[in-house]
This record gives sequence, structure tokens and C-alpha cells, in this order.
Amino acid sequence: MNWRLGLLAGAAAMLPQGAMAAADPAAAKDILMRSVAFRTVEGAGQVPKLAAYYASVLKSAGFADADIVITPMGETATLAATIKGRDAKLKPLLMIGHMDVVAADRADWTRDPFVPVEENGYIFGRGAEDNKYDVAMMVATLAQLKKQGWTPRRAVILLLSGDEETAMVTTRALAAQYKDAEMLLNGDGGGGLLNEEGKPVLYQLQAGEKTYADFEIAFTDPGGHSSAPTPGNPIYRLAKAIDRIAAYQFPAMRNELTRASLALSAKRIGGEVGAAMRRYAETGDAAAAELLSTRPEFVGQVRTTCVATMAQAGHALNALPQSAKVMVNCRIFPGVAIEAVKTELVKVIADSSATVKTLGDPLASDASPLRTDVMKVVRDAVTARSPDIIVMPGMSAGATDSLYFRALGVPSYGVSSLFMKAEDGFAHGLNERVPVAGIGESLLQWDTVLRALAK
Repeated sequence: MNWRLGLLAGAAAMLPQGAMAAADPAAAKDILMRSVAFRTVEGAGQVPKLAAYYASVLKSAGFADADIVITPMGETATLAATIKGRDAKLKPLLMIGHMDVVAADRADWTRDPFVPVEENGYIFGRGAEDNKYDVAMMVATLAQLKKQGWTPRRAVILLLSGDEETAMVTTRALAAQYKDAEMLLNGDGGGGLLNEEGKPVLYQLQAGEKTYADFEIAFTDPGGHSSAPTPGNPIYRLAKAIDRIAAYQFPAMRNELTRASLALSAKRIGGEVGAAMRRYAETGDAAAAELLSTRPEFVGQVRTTCVATMAQAGHALNALPQSAKVMVNCRIFPGVAIEAVKTELVKVIADSSATVKTLGDPLASDASPLRTDVMKVVRDAVTARSPDIIVMPGMSAGATDSLYFRALGVPSYGVSSLFMKAEDGFAHGLNERVPVAGIGESLLQWDTVLRALAK
């Protein structure tokens, strides 16, 4: 028996009395590879076809037609698959992932991004990591549970969105329909880290994410001939505004999630930064926050950040500019209102002639509570893969489907089963890939978590 099979056998022994085997890794790998072959980029119209494929897998396992709902939404779609619970009074346990992927240009890739290939222990293809790996694991797990005749106390509902990478219209629709839920488990958040030898060393449970918001800051002027400069040049005024934004730091902030995350990270990071993490987690020490803010990998855990990302100005080389504007992207600390950040930017710019506009319709949400039951169940499932692994809560800087559920009061947790080496993460990039070796443990993790939280 090799080490991986031994680990699986040991973890299986920890399942509740009467529990049965997790899904077959070969079947799950087949679902994953077939999933990658669907070109589910925006505008391709392939999401409904992928939803129909997942539905066929679940129906083959015993799901009734009435328990699977595919809802077309323009060129995309959503899927909802339900295992009914014994107690109809209990709120359901939701699982979520997304079927769509970002675009990929064949000319840039070593392999065709939509022809899944298994090479050197990896499955290559667009969406393999983001998010078709965990979607495949969830589909395979629910299919296996259905085959076994599993009936949980509370209903378990798998939700798959169809435009998470773009407008999230399908996500909003799902959140509105299923907002009366006990909790949401998201396969597109959190996850594990492997060291260079392939051993699991760290797992992060995502319990919050910063709000994404874009603002446009604009200046205008009548303009004129470039040979007769005027004091109202919009480019000069814009430059001053950009300098003020660049020099400004939003107040340092903490919450239950970041305190726990920083405290657990402190020992692992060590040195001056680790000591600053510990001090800031314990006391909110201002000097510690300043030190952490000098590190790009940690500043997002300490405060709201805003940064200029695009600029446009002028209309001719020999004319005074009539307009100049900059787009500022903000990642807002959970619990802070978007309008409050806009108000702060107006103060920072300190120019009454500036027009500050919020772009799109961003949504803010607070972090989810670190529920004892969720933390224990996930910790037990993850440490079954490696007893010495560090399990910590975390906050991500980017938005996932959880955003819309948290905003409606549904506690949401990123519990991806994917473990990867740091150098193997190519989500949204070239030659995206996932390791094959972890599929068995991923299935066991999902099986363990669902049985424990839906019992």
C-alpha cells in the first residue's frame, strides 16, 4: 500500500459510523476532463451544454428529473440539484461553483486550452483550476451519495452559476432564490498549499472577501490652442489628484477573520513580519500595521486599498486637453460601505472641480462568522489528508459567488478541495493545470464535510 492509499484508508476510518466510500477518483477525473472540453467562455453559448452534461451524470446516479433544474439566462444558465433532507423544517446546506471560464487564446498556449490533456501528473486546460476541478468533485460526490441512498437531515443543494467570471447575473439570481439557507460551501474559495515535495502544509478556509469597486475621477476644461496654456489644464489637475491618492492610506482595520488569520500566520512567517502580524492581531498596533502595509502580499489584509489602474486624457497633440480621467480600483475591507470609500476619495482629492463616479453596480458584504461547527468539520476533513497541516481562516482580495450570498445574510465559506504547489497556480493564465494525484483526497474531503454538516 503506497502512502497515498494509506492516507485515504486512514481518513476513511475517521468517517462517521455507517458512512460509505467516497466517489471513485477515476470517475471524477473523467467528469473533470469532459468539463474542460466545454468552451464555456462568455458569448460561446456552451454553459447550458455543460449544465446538461452535469445533469446527465447526476440523473445516471439516481437523481429524479424534478430534483435538477437548469435555468437558461441569455446565452448562459444556472443549475440546481437537490438531495432532499429528512427534516423539511431545516434550512438547506448549499454548495456552489461556477461553470464559466475566462477566455484563452490558442496561439498563446502550449496546448489547445479546450482539449484536456493529462501529462506528467497534471490535467491541462482552461478552467481546470478555476473552477471545474471542484465542480467536478462536487458533482461526483453528490452522484456517489445518491447512489448510496444517502438521506441527510437537511437538504443539500448544489448550485452552479454561469457567469461568475463576468457580470455575475446568474449568481445574483441564485442568491435571491436560495437566500433562506443555513450556509453556503463554495468550491471556488480557500484551498490547500503543497510544499515542493508535494506534501500538504497549509489550508485556508475563505470566510470573507473584500468588496470590489471601481471609481472614475474626471476633470474637464474648455481647452484651447496648445500655444496658449491656461491654469485649468485637466491633465495637471488629474496628476495632482493621482499623487494624493497614491500617498493616502485608508485606516487600518481588523475583524474576527483577519485577527485569526494573522495570528495563525505569524509563527509560520516568522521574523519581523511575523512579529508584526502577531502584534497587530493581538493589539491593533499601528506600527505593526504600517510594516505590514509595506508588503504587497499583506497590505490587503490590513486595510482598504485603492489604486489607479487606467487613465485617459486629451484629444490632439497641439490642443489643450478638454478632459482627463483616471479609473481607480478599490478593494474594500469587509463591512465598509462603498459610498464611504467614495466620500473618502473626494476628501483625498481635495479638488471641488473633480467629478467622482462609481462605475457599475458593486455590492458590499461583511465577513461570515467563524462558526465552530464549520471550522471543526473542515479542520477534521483537511487534517485527514495530512495530520500536521495548518488550517486557518482567510479573506480573499477578489470576489466569488459567495459575495451575493453573504450580502443576503447567508454564512458562506470557501472550502475548495484543491491542493497545489504555489508555482502551479495558473488560473486565468497560460497553460492552466491541476494535479491528478489529489483527486482521491478531494473526494474524501467533500464527502466528509457534507456528511458532517448536513447530518
